[in-house]
Amino acid sequence: MLPADRNDEMKTAAATTALKEKPVKAHKAKRIVIVDDHPLFRKGLEQLINSSDDAFKVCGEASDAAEGMSVIRELKPDLVIVDLSLPGANGIELIKNIRAEFQKLPVLILSMHDESLYALRGLRAGAQGYVMKQEALENVIVAIREVLAGRPYLSPDMSAKLITNFAAGTNEANPTDRLSDRELEILELIGKGHDVREIATALHISAKTVETHRAHIKEKLNLKNARQVTRFAVQWLEGQAG
Repeated sequence: MLPADRNDEMKTAAATTALKEKPVKAHKAKRIVIVDDHPLFRKGLEQLINSSDDAFKVCGEASDAAEGMSVIRELKPDLVIVDLSLPGANGIELIKNIRAEFQKLPVLILSMHDESLYALRGLRAGAQGYVMKQEALENVIVAIREVLAGRPYLSPDMSAKLITNFAAGTNEANPTDRLSDRELEILELIGKGHDVREIATALHISAKTVETHRAHIKEKLNLKNARQVTRFAVQWLEGQAG
């Protein structure tokens, strides 16, 4: 009987050990930081991520680039989700800063901006994936899985566009490719009807800086004056929407 009793004790101990080991998996959940200037969107995204079947957990959030860097430095997450439209430094600049300081930290862009306008810029800056906020919510979870697995993520439509453009040799067809990230952002705001002061306020830069960027846009796009820049910006946005 003694050996059998001991055998039972060993089984019980093994089972207890297994039970104790299970909660450890919770500590291995992939920790995610969200940088987005809309509190309600951050909360909704947090609920979506935390309630998924995957071992994902939102560990921190920030509303602008400066706060985002502070949170990332403090929490050292496994993934950062970044919106492109942030007050002050935009999302592209934040991604570049993240990449400079944390070379291997995966970054996923989740933005209202048209993927065809900003996806390549985001990837060049150091992001691993791009999801538009208008896409189905389950795509966010799929994108997180892919990026954490070390694979780039773009929507099927965007992937098809890139392949088609590459095959046709039309990668340089868009004249806005000549613009810097900040210039493209200003061109977009001009196209949406914002004047110099409004753009300066939105981007936390001086009106003079906005005018300098507008002058560079004019030169790079071979336009004659500010009126032509505005007309181009409006037509460009209408074309993207179509």
